[in-house]
Amino acid sequence: MTERIVILTGAGLSGESGLDTFRSAGGIWSQVRLEDVATPEAFARDPSRVHAFYNARRAAAGSARPNAAHEALARLQRDHAGQVTVVTQNVDGLHEAAGACVLHMHGELSQALCAVCSNRWPAPLKMAPEDRCPSCNAAATRPDIVWFGEMPYHMDKIETALAGCTLFAAIGTSGQVYPAAGFVDAARAAGARTIELTLEPSEVSHRFDETDHRAATRAVPDWVECLLAP
Repeated sequence: MTERIVILTGAGLSGESGLDTFRSAGGIWSQVRLEDVATPEAFARDPSRVHAFYNARRAAAGSARPNAAHEALARLQRDHAGQVTVVTQNVDGLHEAAGACVLHMHGELSQALCAVCSNRWPAPLKMAPEDRCPSCNAAATRPDIVWFGEMPYHMDKIETALAGCTLFAAIGTSGQVYPAAGFVDAARAAGARTIELTLEPSEVSHRFDETDHRAATRAVPDWVECLLAP
């Protein structure tokens, strides 16, 4: 029987491409309070500060390149056409740069969103509070990022994929942010085998059938090779 695979990726995957992670020592949330830059309330209070934060992240993501783990996942998706759903908490475009098709549950740095009419369009490298929506002309543009307290994107598609999967993998995730941290439980309920590939044990490591705590650029290519072996 062909495997139906769901893969969840997090900041640890892009960390090896030089992008900052969030909850590790020295990570983003040790440098700035999430309450100041990653909530709707923060944007209402100080949009200039929020835009500056995401402008810097957009610039960093634009200069990053996919690593061996991104490339391996893209290969797996190509070789198992239609059978591999990649869901990412990451807001960079490294999966796409490697050739994968992914569901961005937390949005994308490359997109802008109008807070008034919900129009989306490609974000410029630098955004500012006075930027106007090309659809309704409101000066209410924000990064198309799912902030704390907001509903992640693509949940219907993700839940359907989890309900039908036979193998679930979590790669580079901390297991601290829901609903993503609960995906392993949904996969287990569907009867899927589960594996976690993270540099360090996550908050939910004990819920997985297997774990591999090597760097993603080593663990993921090895795992994909095993899956693709005849």
